[in-house]
Amino acid sequence: MRMGLDKEGWTTVWANDLDDKKWDMYRANFNDGACEFVLDDVHKVEGKDIPDIDLATASFPCNDLSLAGARHGLAGTHSSAFWGFMDALKGMGKRRPPLVLLENVAGFLTSNDGNDFRDALIALNDLGYAVDAFIIDAVRFVPQSRVRLFVVGSKAKPDRLKETSNILLQSDVRPSALADFIFMNPDIGWSIRRLPQLPPSTKRLQDIIEDVPLNSEVWWSRERCEYLLNQMSDKHRAEADRMIAGSKWSYGTVFRRVRNGRSMGELRTDGIAGCLRTPRGGSGRQILFCAGKGQYKVRLLTPRECARLMGADGYKINVPLNQALFGFGDAVCVPAIQWIARHYLNPMLDEMRETPLPLPSVRKNVRYAIPRRTSKPKA
Repeated sequence: MRMGLDKEGWTTVWANDLDDKKWDMYRANFNDGACEFVLDDVHKVEGKDIPDIDLATASFPCNDLSLAGARHGLAGTHSSAFWGFMDALKGMGKRRPPLVLLENVAGFLTSNDGNDFRDALIALNDLGYAVDAFIIDAVRFVPQSRVRLFVVGSKAKPDRLKETSNILLQSDVRPSALADFIFMNPDIGWSIRRLPQLPPSTKRLQDIIEDVPLNSEVWWSRERCEYLLNQMSDKHRAEADRMIAGSKWSYGTVFRRVRNGRSMGELRTDGIAGCLRTPRGGSGRQILFCAGKGQYKVRLLTPRECARLMGADGYKINVPLNQALFGFGDAVCVPAIQWIARHYLNPMLDEMRETPLPLPSVRKNVRYAIPRRTSKPKA
């Protein structure tokens, strides 16, 4: 989040997370003293302790919004962090920032039949924010399929939905399921903004592969490779065999999934990696399958490859493999955030500065709470 905002002129002045391992990764990259990092439960954050900012951002846990989390939704142990963030904003009182940006999985839209999403939007309305929502797949910027739902809250005047119907119908960031939700909830205070078309997907998996020496211990043993092949269904095994028989090297990714009580290896060969995950279990780590010229080799994606899949190639990595994979699996795609800042947040804040609203003279921004732009906005 911070890297994407930084690229568009923002400065992060305050940040918060509960995980000390993520803090290890963060401070290795942003240990500049300009940002206060609070390592604590967001429910313990008080609004009075957050500095004046222009933007508050939050990526709250998605665990309870999915089937894996039994769909407990915003009342669940993890995803309820959203309410801690809202309480912190509420505690800022009249100092609440003019913009808020939320990020979560697309399942947020349908969690508990849409009631969780509706409750979150109404909570933003209650704090004085009109809301907008859109969906972006990171594959438009990097070779990773990563669909995420974004919500922007702004101190703008709510629109009448009939005046924004053409924007919804002409937008590739508001697919039919989201557009239907917007139209079916006219009592929510919406402020729908026109956005440009997303860029076409151009990068492929081979563009991010590290040159790992063949004698490196990260490559799997022959026995382990054969075991993976034998875990594939007939369809996926046939695709693997086709790659092996190819005249040049090609690349695919594999996730292990449980199908009918059995662990299966599912091979993807369209040049796009699957969505990076937090490796809490063995199935969370993505496997690289390289094949051609009658040969094949297998290993896990490296931390550097994961950084590239998140658009963060320059990120310093000084932690063990699983810690790095967890961090990147829980992050947001840098160029996707950069696109949002360039096409939504920056122009919106500039327009709001031209109104008589009592905005800060400097632009600011936040993670779980905040980033800045000198004439920089702050978060």
